[in-house]
Amino acid sequence: MTQIEFAVSAQGLKKSYKNISVLEGVDFQVKPGSIFALLGSNGAGKTTIVKILTTLVKQDSGNVTVNGFDVLSNPGNVRQSISLTGQFAAVDEILTGRENLIMIARLRHLDNTHQVADDLLRRFGLIDAADRRASTYSGGMRRRLDIAMSLVGKPQLIFLDEPTNGLDPEARIEVWKIVKELADSGTTVFLTTQYLEEAEQLADRIAILHKGKIIVSGTLAELKTLFPPVKVEYIEKQPTLEEIFLAIIGKKKEK
Repeated sequence: MTQIEFAVSAQGLKKSYKNISVLEGVDFQVKPGSIFALLGSNGAGKTTIVKILTTLVKQDSGNVTVNGFDVLSNPGNVRQSISLTGQFAAVDEILTGRENLIMIARLRHLDNTHQVADDLLRRFGLIDAADRRASTYSGGMRRRLDIAMSLVGKPQLIFLDEPTNGLDPEARIEVWKIVKELADSGTTVFLTTQYLEEAEQLADRIAILHKGKIIVSGTLAELKTLFPPVKVEYIEKQPTLEEIFLAIIGKKKEK
């Protein structure tokens, strides 16, 4: 297979709803095998961009390619090469974890559907809960199952639209670990988030979307150069609430 330069490329991307402009000429590129984080507040247009890239919505103008395929002229090829995990877990709560994965494997016309399911259950630490209904899963477990379902068929590119929204600190860190492992295995990850720390922990490149435009894009180190030098003061570092929470939980688990 020919190596593509960019897993995602958008140039001059525009979109309006009922004469209200949502995207006003967005440009960005995502390299294969990298983690790209799109930051922005509610209403900035992050989900609209994801919908366009995943062929759920058509742009008004601009050129967009995903895995080398134009989203308008080759939507079928785009869909076959990607997977999307939305803000809310899309698991069937009546089915067990294993049954959810087998269902997706069958829909993708894969062979050895039970083996595919077992491999993903093991990879995501769900093997002990495999035969429980998804309705009994915690939020973090449900999100892990949701991402596992997205990986059935080994897509080249996975879109994660605010994947840790509503999760507790422990579950969020679990998802971060999974995202890093995906990129390490060669999967391209397109991540939208409102959590600045999430982008800081995960992303190779970060773009900030504001009022329908990308106002800045680059690596974390490049973004830091946009700010004036920090005045150095020697003060005692206080732990964050998240650090305190995880330390206490960790001690209780050890007991």
